[in-house]
Amino acid sequence: MPNDPFPALRRQRRWLDNYQPGLRLAERGTLVSIGDGIAWIEGLPSAALDELLNFADGSLGQVLHLGERLLAAVLLRETEKLTAGTTVRLGGRRVSVPVDEALLGRVIDPLGLPLDGQPMPPGQVRRNLEGPSPQMIERDFVQRPLYTGIRLIDSLLPIGKGQRQLIIGDEGLGRTSIALDTVINQSGRGTRCVYVVVGQKRSEVINIIDRLREYSALEYTTVVVGEASTLPGLKYLAPYAGCAIGEAWMRQGHDCLVIYDDLTHHARAYRELSLLLRRPPGREAYPGDIFYLHARLLERATCLAPAQGGGSLTALPIVETQQGEIASYIPTNLISITDGQIYLEQKLFAAGVRPAIDVGKSVSRIGGKAQHPLIKQQAARIKLDYLQFQELESFTRFGARLEPQMQERLQRGRILRELLKQDRLKPVSETELLVWLIAYNDGLLDATEPERARDHLERLDQGIRQSELSLDTPIEDWQKWIRHWWSESGADHEQTA
Repeated sequence: MPNDPFPALRRQRRWLDNYQPGLRLAERGTLVSIGDGIAWIEGLPSAALDELLNFADGSLGQVLHLGERLLAAVLLRETEKLTAGTTVRLGGRRVSVPVDEALLGRVIDPLGLPLDGQPMPPGQVRRNLEGPSPQMIERDFVQRPLYTGIRLIDSLLPIGKGQRQLIIGDEGLGRTSIALDTVINQSGRGTRCVYVVVGQKRSEVINIIDRLREYSALEYTTVVVGEASTLPGLKYLAPYAGCAIGEAWMRQGHDCLVIYDDLTHHARAYRELSLLLRRPPGREAYPGDIFYLHARLLERATCLAPAQGGGSLTALPIVETQQGEIASYIPTNLISITDGQIYLEQKLFAAGVRPAIDVGKSVSRIGGKAQHPLIKQQAARIKLDYLQFQELESFTRFGARLEPQMQERLQRGRILRELLKQDRLKPVSETELLVWLIAYNDGLLDATEPERARDHLERLDQGIRQSELSLDTPIEDWQKWIRHWWSESGADHEQTA
């Protein structure tokens, strides 16, 4: 009836007319104790690991421990009314997160709830946080480059789509800056990004979001936040939520980049939960399964075969060291899991080298296979030249006199070091990367003072932006254009003067 004044009453009457009484059985548990984000529950004999639990007060938990008499759940949502004696029921499902395109540009928590003050669209597709990694027959070789926009990384430590590259170093050396540069450099490349923040202060989280918004990178990025002040369970689930989002997009054929900032805080959160769950501590009080915890997370990053859609999931986990100790427990675990590491050195940072990447301790075990042939050809000897220069420079500190040939190599190395310096949040394109490699290898910068090398580089970058050269242009045309521009710009006359 279009003008029915009592629609609710009529619906209730129809429900009562069709109601059939029956027997319904459901398990019910009782909360015994609660503290530090852990709830101990009696009952619920059918509960399974990682299953969600619904508390009568509206709280939410996840089963992490099954005991003979009690089970323990980590709290994911806690209300002020949660006390001992509260009724607990099985949720019948696992923790999931929305994975639709509507997440692009949003800031969410590990449960998929918005943190940016905007409502979530209804009817979203969800995906479990935990899931098996792609099978071997589903994977393909890593053969496409993922450009970070950082000259040193893209030339000496290249990263391929589907690779797992660790960013490691002490706090305050620019690990987050490298991650932000990489995300910003994906603009216009069709790569979707997921930035996972674990255990950071709220001010740092806001700073990351502001930087992404300032450079219009938030449009193709989803930020998953498990900040320092949140429940330990949410910090523990945050990386898996970000991985599930990126994995779903990878299955749809997209190229995805996920940043874990950082897994040191994640490991500490899991250690806290494990000790509260009364699990036996191991090395540095971490539980014995901490290696498996990160291995099953990073193993989900890969490049899928064309038959599976051809998508990729590239992982850049970040880990913190103390006083540069790279051999501590969590860093060594992650080094053995990943396909290479970018190591940031305190001494280089103090000397004004930005980014403060130690080329000798950094490695990319896959990226060279994914490098463009032109860039790979021009960057082939750059790393060796740079390492030899560092050894030669350390030798000259003893006051030894060098032959003219050694002095030329030392001067050339100093120029290379200046060219590899780069300000944060200023990524460069592939053509700007290739042009300085050719100019350096052809010796055009050899007569330049190291202090002026970056000035010539900036002018060279401005010139290449106005040209029509691309990575598909033959190397002879590149060399011809660079020499012509070098003479026309007057750079060679400045060197002579």
